[in-house]
Amino acid sequence: MSYGVALVTGASRGIGRAIALRLAVDGYDIVLNDLPVEKENLNSVAEEIMKLGRRVLECIADVTKEDQVIHMMEKVEEIFEGLDVMVANAGICIPRPFLESTSEDWDRSFDVNGKGVYLCYKHAAKQMIKQGRGGRIIGACSLAGKQGLSHRTLFEILLRF
Repeated sequence: MSYGVALVTGASRGIGRAIALRLAVDGYDIVLNDLPVEKENLNSVAEEIMKLGRRVLECIADVTKEDQVIHMMEKVEEIFEGLDVMVANAGICIPRPFLESTSEDWDRSFDVNGKGVYLCYKHAAKQMIKQGRGGRIIGACSLAGKQGLSHRTLFEILLRF
């Protein structure tokens, strides 16, 4: 029995991998998302999920690009006919002291940790509203979102809410 379909961004390793595996154990079919550079790790997670008897779909997409997020949601609807849980987990942390950070660091952090979460929430919500059965939209973060660290910039910590 399936409890539905869960999409996890940043699912190739770390917290995202753990979330995806836990949701599969709990009975969800899983959509795994990450960047092309993480394809090998994503394949490994997909194999683990299939061994649990769950269906799995790998979606290579950059969550900072709206067209790619839209395409990801369309693929989920096409393959699984809906989405029940969206876990916006993809995030970055640039290990550089605030006074050494660059405006490029700032832009990249906001793109992934802010805009990426926004785009995933927005398009998952549209899909769930269209389906008419509700769903769950979840934001995940590491300890860096809750506690300041001396080697991390202030905006990294503030963004991971």
